[in-house]
Amino acid sequence: MRAHEGGGAQEEKTGRRRWRPLRRIDYPRRGRRGVRRWLPSWRQLLLVAGLGAMVLTGWLARFYMITEVPDDLNSFATQQNNVYYWADGTEMARIGEINRQEVPLDRVPQPVQWAVLAAENETFYSDPGISITGIGRAVYQMGSGGDTQGGSTITQQYVKNIYLNQRQDISRKLSEIVIAIKLDQRMSKQDILAGYLNTSWFGRGSYGIERAAAAYYGKDVSQLDPSEGAFLAALLKGAGQLDPAISADNRRRAEERWSWILDRMVEVGRLSAAERAEYTVFPEPRPQPKAAGLSGQVGYLVDMARAYVESHSDITSAQLDLGGHQIYTTFEKPKVSALAAVVQDATKGIDPGNRDADRFLRVGAASVAPDGRIVALYGGPDYLKQGFNSANTSTVPVGSAFTPLVYAAGLSQGVQRQRGGSRTPVLPTTTYNGDNGVNVMTPEGPYWGRDGKIVKTANDGKRDWGTVTLRSAVEQSVNGPMMQLGMDVGLDRVQKTAADLGLLPVSMGELAPAFGVGNSTPSAIRTADAYAAFAAGGSHTDPYSVLRITRNGAPLALRLPTAVQALTPAVAGDVDAALKDAVRTGSAKPAAEAGPDLAGKPGTTADRTAGWFVGYNGQMSTAVTVFRADLKDMKLLSLEGLGGAAPDTPDSALPTQIWTSYMKTAGGQDGRGEARGR
Repeated sequence: MRAHEGGGAQEEKTGRRRWRPLRRIDYPRRGRRGVRRWLPSWRQLLLVAGLGAMVLTGWLARFYMITEVPDDLNSFATQQNNVYYWADGTEMARIGEINRQEVPLDRVPQPVQWAVLAAENETFYSDPGISITGIGRAVYQMGSGGDTQGGSTITQQYVKNIYLNQRQDISRKLSEIVIAIKLDQRMSKQDILAGYLNTSWFGRGSYGIERAAAAYYGKDVSQLDPSEGAFLAALLKGAGQLDPAISADNRRRAEERWSWILDRMVEVGRLSAAERAEYTVFPEPRPQPKAAGLSGQVGYLVDMARAYVESHSDITSAQLDLGGHQIYTTFEKPKVSALAAVVQDATKGIDPGNRDADRFLRVGAASVAPDGRIVALYGGPDYLKQGFNSANTSTVPVGSAFTPLVYAAGLSQGVQRQRGGSRTPVLPTTTYNGDNGVNVMTPEGPYWGRDGKIVKTANDGKRDWGTVTLRSAVEQSVNGPMMQLGMDVGLDRVQKTAADLGLLPVSMGELAPAFGVGNSTPSAIRTADAYAAFAAGGSHTDPYSVLRITRNGAPLALRLPTAVQALTPAVAGDVDAALKDAVRTGSAKPAAEAGPDLAGKPGTTADRTAGWFVGYNGQMSTAVTVFRADLKDMKLLSLEGLGGAAPDTPDSALPTQIWTSYMKTAGGQDGRGEARGR
């Protein structure tokens, strides 16, 4: 046998050659026995370590290259509340699963920013997004089952907030590190800090320092002092363990960390010793406030405001759901509260358990200012129990409360009693036959109904009034002349006047004689708005519920209605005079006790399925409607015997009572509140 260099050993056996390669790595080690045979040499150890380092480096390089900053943020991190405000700028409701509201960094005072940085990452402005020593400490703590928070920079924590889950393992930690490095190269430090402050959890359901400031101190973040900022910074360590309201142990821990953070601010040169000496008393947070919910009337108001935003701006429903909007409504809290209290008091005698006539009672009411602002409404006893908004329904006939609109149309358009004849002007002193059961006439003759009979007028109580002026017919609620006036003016012209005054086309009734006495079904909101034009010299503005809208403080475009001259001032003045006399001496006289200079009109229907009262003073117009309906099918039921009343009690009695009591309470309030910026 002969050795061949670089090859192996060649030997011959039975005439055949076989090569055996030389072992490149002497392992197991030759010439060793026992355990030593299996122990690697130091050269072998170095070789293995070098190879391992090369593989790890290559793997890390590839991991770095393939790990991208995600395009999609955690919905948890980007979702915010939509905040609704009363007309005076105070908060009404906060809608959204997460209590978060974004603020720009310049709204956060510098001492508050540095309280966070001193506690969490004092080298934030100089590090590359990670801390090597911090990572080493985190790996050790993670390996020993400890908390990794202490090893994370602000940038890493921000990455965890908006891109990653909260799981603690090597893979997630490596992703956090890589994304943090790349994010630090892509974003400014100011943007990263702002993002961190706006996405971190501070306890009490609050994400972001703006909502934390409100939850703990009832302040905007811009109003925080260094001491309060130090406490909020302390909460980042673990709000559940540091909220003083939870336990005495929490309070002790909170005070210790608060004090430590103030001392750290001195150490890093962001708070002078003299300033530190001023903060020796722990800044006691206020008790945890109750969340503003949708109970009572608030849910109806929020639904209406949201619907207005979606229909009068370029904000889609999906965009609105992302949150971050501040919606400043027209609703005045004192009036909303007063209206709800009055309805509750007026319906105390309703007993649906023992009286069938009281079952399914619905009350809807709305107050609208002459400029179209909806200042109050009553949608039902509680939004959480009855989501259906009775103030905004378009299924209840308005009845004889519609007749002032017919009167306005007659005064504006005149009448035409003969086919092809000229139109004749109508004055408040124009007379009509006020008896009950008079044939309804067209230019061609009597109006024949579908039943083959001549349609006749019908007054409340079938009362005969003889010859009456149109003004008296409005004042005394004589329905017959109003039905005939509608026919004489032309029902299409009456319909046009009603539309000019804000009634929606979908709510208009059939153009038949009953149109003049209210077969249309406008909501309480639209009816109140139409009457408001009588008090405003004929100027009409569509009702609206939102004053302005912002997102994270930046204003967004909102299309608000503009005033139009629906009636001449003279016509509006004539209608106004008739409605004021109705309160002084006519059918609305029970409402006179609410105060002087009121105008109003009760409303009833021929089938007794709805009762109304609509009226106004100089500041607002209010409509109240009462009806009975099972919300499953919305079939209207008779109001006869409601509340145990005698059969001949007018169906307008309860709405008149509600309107009168409400005007006593809220009618004199000059409640227009300007929404404050936030």
